[in-house]
Amino acid sequence: MPVHIKRRRGLAAIDGGLLRRRAVHLLQLLDLPDSELSILLTGDEEMTDLNREYLGRDRTTDVLAFSQMEGVGADLHRRILGDVVICVPQAERQAARFGGDLMDEVIVLLVHGVLHLIGYEHVGAGHSAAAKMRREQQRLVKLLHGKRK
Repeated sequence: MPVHIKRRRGLAAIDGGLLRRRAVHLLQLLDLPDSELSILLTGDEEMTDLNREYLGRDRTTDVLAFSQMEGVGADLHRRILGDVVICVPQAERQAARFGGDLMDEVIVLLVHGVLHLIGYEHVGAGHSAAAKMRREQQRLVKLLHGKRK
């Protein structure tokens, strides 16, 4: 189960080995052990560009997910889930606001992004779908945080 992590320069330090282990464990928990996942750790400027280009929102955001499991060519490589893009400065701001640490917030964003990759939605999907995604995110984050190293 390949997990590819790319980190842009100039960002706060993130333990890539720990992030990779959490991503692998997450894929196991979701019964996707043979899937491939790419994670990009980026800054506000690139995240704003991506958010503008793909969602029409001219601002940064915490996480974006680009699924390879839907749309044209989805059947070509069924093992490739897609890309999760995490904005590290936004994760830092959220960690400070919620009183957590950066790595914990990055894990929450990873889980959120992967859930989007496999079809979960919350924006415009109705209360029931949003609640279902929130419950699954909380369950997975709890399991991942329970495994500290």
